[in-house]
Amino acid sequence: MNRLLFVNACVRRERSRTERLARAWLDRLCRQTPYEVQEIVLEEEGLRGLDSAALARRDRLLAEGNLTHEMFRYARDFRKADEIVIAAPYWDMSFPAALKCYLEAVSVVGLTFRYRADGTPEGLCRAGRLTYLTTAGGFIGQDDFGYDYICALAALFGIARTQEFRAEGLDIVGADVEAILRRAEASLTD
Repeated sequence: MNRLLFVNACVRRERSRTERLARAWLDRLCRQTPYEVQEIVLEEEGLRGLDSAALARRDRLLAEGNLTHEMFRYARDFRKADEIVIAAPYWDMSFPAALKCYLEAVSVVGLTFRYRADGTPEGLCRAGRLTYLTTAGGFIGQDDFGYDYICALAALFGIARTQEFRAEGLDIVGADVEAILRRAEASLTD
């Protein structure tokens, strides 16, 4: 069975508009293709950014070739996924810090990518597509630094196709939030 990895970076879980959009996408995907869905709720993971001690441990484990260590479980899961869905609200020009910490944990030489002899990177992930879903109180515009970062990492990891779905303008005075979300849900297509 195909594996779908759902990275849930939604913070306001019970009332998250981003999670609502993501659940609509997941429902659509799972109706089309049977998936074994693995959800990682970042708020529950307690991830921290890499510090000097974590980097030293990571370097030691990599030098030993110990890619089965628990420290690399996020990278292993990411690498094995056939489809990846990331849901994150648009915060401070990108996404919540927990997602950055997760992506640091996923970016592991020898698991999600490697360097060829000429120094060029080669992606090792098998996902054919990564879908990024976000919602914003205002309008994101062209400077979507969060999605741009996701696209750059996807390319590094060998994921050929990325797509983004957005619901914007949700907090503007007078906005019909329900109508905006319904339009965004209706736009979810392959």
